[in-house]
Amino acid sequence: MEATNTSAAPVPPKKRNPVFIIILALLVIGGAWFGFTKYQHSLHHEETDDAQVSADISPVIPRIGGYITEVRVKDNQWVKSGDTLLVLDNRDYMIRLEQAEAALATSQSNLNSAKANTNAAKSNIATTQASVGTINAQIEAVKVTLWRATQDFERYANLVKDHSVTQQQYEQALAAKESAEKQIAILEEQKKQALQQTNSVTEQSNATAQQIEIAGTNIRQRQVDVDAAKLNLSYTVITAQQDGLVSKVNVQPGQFVQPGQALFSVVHSENVWVIANFKETQLNKMVVGQKVTIKADAFSKHKFEAILSSFSPATGSTFALLPADNASGNFVKVVQRLPVRIEFTDKTDSLIKRLRPGMNVQVDVHLN
Repeated sequence: MEATNTSAAPVPPKKRNPVFIIILALLVIGGAWFGFTKYQHSLHHEETDDAQVSADISPVIPRIGGYITEVRVKDNQWVKSGDTLLVLDNRDYMIRLEQAEAALATSQSNLNSAKANTNAAKSNIATTQASVGTINAQIEAVKVTLWRATQDFERYANLVKDHSVTQQQYEQALAAKESAEKQIAILEEQKKQALQQTNSVTEQSNATAQQIEIAGTNIRQRQVDVDAAKLNLSYTVITAQQDGLVSKVNVQPGQFVQPGQALFSVVHSENVWVIANFKETQLNKMVVGQKVTIKADAFSKHKFEAILSSFSPATGSTFALLPADNASGNFVKVVQRLPVRIEFTDKTDSLIKRLRPGMNVQVDVHLN
């Protein structure tokens, strides 16, 4: 049997697809370029998407308790500062105001009465002082009469011994002398009583003068009560403290509200800013005044111009309701975040007014 000599034919080498090589090269070059640009960008920028829009939110809180009679706003309604939001039943506070005004009128009447008593006491003092002066004049006149009666008596006493005058004339001189003495005694007693009366009236006048001071103090106290009643009455009308949009109104007429109870809020949407929470490792080159570019998720194609305004005095975890206590248990190091306030600079940007508190934004801080 004749053997056949067979040998395998050589396999030609497989040609590489030039398209694959080109695509691979483009991917490598593109990746390198992307990484390089990101690296260059990171040298001059700090970014975070842990940022939200913030605004002034004014809670509507009643200062007094009462039943709601009117609700004059609706959800999402625009209000101006001073607009009436709610009206409470004011009848109880009207009665309290009338009571305070009545008490004030009574205190004013007491003051007028105390003044009248003081004026009467002063008149009585003048009258008693005039009586004392009259009695003093009468005493001086009787002293003259007593002196003359005494002179006559002494003269008649010497003459009666010589029988130059009658016994009757002597007795008349004696009676005149004794009568003058008794008149002086009576007038002295009257003067003493008049002086006592003067002192009594003076003390009464001083007492009534103190009553005037007490009445004046009572008037001031009652006036404070009236002012407080008027103030509480004014609190029955609850007004907006600032311009803004009303949040969801969860109250109805007839509902009883307590002092200090948060009813709803007014959001001042025209004055908004951004709070960005940067990692502590990103804060090395960040300073106040640096330019910031903001992109809101709601307007992803629009860039807002802003500026870094301030840094929080502590990290967010420090202000948490239950802050971490690293001194207890096992310690696990966690990178902390610091809230940074960013203010919008282009106030003419119309989209700023469409931003709402709580919206997510992306923040890009230009380091230099």
